[in-house]
Amino acid sequence: MDIDQLKGIVRDIPDFPKPGILFKDITPLVKDPDALRFIVGYGLKLFSEQNITAVAGIEARGFIFGSLIAWELGVSFIPLRKPGKLPYKIREISYATEYSTASLEIHEDALSSKDNVLLVDDLLATGGSAKAACDLIEQLGATIVACFFVVELDFLNGKEILKEYPVHSLLHY
Repeated sequence: MDIDQLKGIVRDIPDFPKPGILFKDITPLVKDPDALRFIVGYGLKLFSEQNITAVAGIEARGFIFGSLIAWELGVSFIPLRKPGKLPYKIREISYATEYSTASLEIHEDALSSKDNVLLVDDLLATGGSAKAACDLIEQLGATIVACFFVVELDFLNGKEILKEYPVHSLLHY
């Protein structure tokens, strides 16, 4: 498996979620065990020596890749959820998306100043959700070691809003 093979597995969905958008569907990547193994292995090569104590994943597809990387690293997995999904005391942040506004929540005791966090999500577009996630993590006193994305839409310049963090993306469009 290599980068070109992975790109061949990603499915393009025209006009989703609205006309004019070419959606990069990563569900075929998680269906393919070799592709999934390659993605997780790539993340492990990048971050296994980074003193990471927790991996945070953004709902929902960040849970897939983030939890697998956390498991392989032997560290905590921290879910960043949509509003109303976490049962304990939370911190919440709102942010702008490509299409509207949204919010993320985290349990207030999920992380502390002792934590070094790898943020994982499937896609970096404009960077709004990733920046909100980093802000939430830092509100709890933790340090962002890096951000890892399976796909980056380079033409949307999402990396710019995350310029204070190391950003690694596997597939670029």
